[in-house]
Amino acid sequence: MEKVLVTGGAGFIGSNFVRYLYRVRPNWQITVLDALTYAVNKENLKGLDEQRVSLVLGNICDQALVDKLIAETDAVVHFAAESHNDNSLQSPWPFVETNIIGTFRLIEAARKHGKRFHHISTDEVYGDLELSDPQKFTETTAYNPSSPYSSTKAGSDHLVRAWVRSFGLKATLSNCSNNYGPYQHVEKFIPRQVTEVLLGRQPKLYGQGQNVRDWIHTEDHSSAVLTILEKGKIGETYLIGANGEKNNKEVVELILEILGKDSQDYEHVNDRPGHDLRYAIDSTKLRSELGWQPKYTDFRAGLSDTIEWYKQNETWWKPQKAITEAKYQELGR
Repeated sequence: MEKVLVTGGAGFIGSNFVRYLYRVRPNWQITVLDALTYAVNKENLKGLDEQRVSLVLGNICDQALVDKLIAETDAVVHFAAESHNDNSLQSPWPFVETNIIGTFRLIEAARKHGKRFHHISTDEVYGDLELSDPQKFTETTAYNPSSPYSSTKAGSDHLVRAWVRSFGLKATLSNCSNNYGPYQHVEKFIPRQVTEVLLGRQPKLYGQGQNVRDWIHTEDHSSAVLTILEKGKIGETYLIGANGEKNNKEVVELILEILGKDSQDYEHVNDRPGHDLRYAIDSTKLRSELGWQPKYTDFRAGLSDTIEWYKQNETWWKPQKAITEAKYQELGR
């Protein structure tokens, strides 16, 4: 592969993948297709050589555009998605449109032109686990989505698998745990709390903060996706995780501690409706079959690096902050 189309490549996880690919595959040409929605910042791709990375402004639901771009590439890595749970509870339609219809447009074009396709998904399609449950999600866990976001991602996963079986689409899939790292919009949990503290305010904790997420640094996600793209078996699904289970209370307290604040200085706010209890990924298949290993196995070190990035890049996140907090205030969260 020498030419790769990355959908949603100007967003948080997508742009980190583009930067990773740019660094480790210097001969590859990367085309980014992105609608540049409110959660995306063109600065995410700043500094990359435009001879190697081109940004196309457009929507994955645009059939003619998608067909043209996929015809010109060797492989598609599909990150583009509406992904914020709170927004999906307020307005589900954009999630249906982007996550299901957009994915349909892409796989139809990939099928037509015989291109390699990798589909990025989430562990949220599996629903949640009890806090006391010793089990983790595996590739055979039954789907049980609980929000408009996770249900539309589940639908897109099923579309890709059906196209593999029915039409021979050359696709792989991955479901990943919660990403953290640079370039993440301040509406998301870690950057929201970090920026609250940087502004001299108390971070916010949904309910009692017992909900558990399995955190993975976005660079580890990127390396896993590239491994699957190059070594993965067509039709297979791989779960991506780095054994980073932490409850939200622990994360908030660690953010405060790293920033030199009282670890108990946070505010409890109304819990999110249908808030999933626990996510946990078993990435044994990815590690044993494809030989992948995460780099950021120390969550505190990875979180410290992430906090430092937000400290050094206030001009990147400050324009988003007031609008984001106004929306949360309306919701009482």
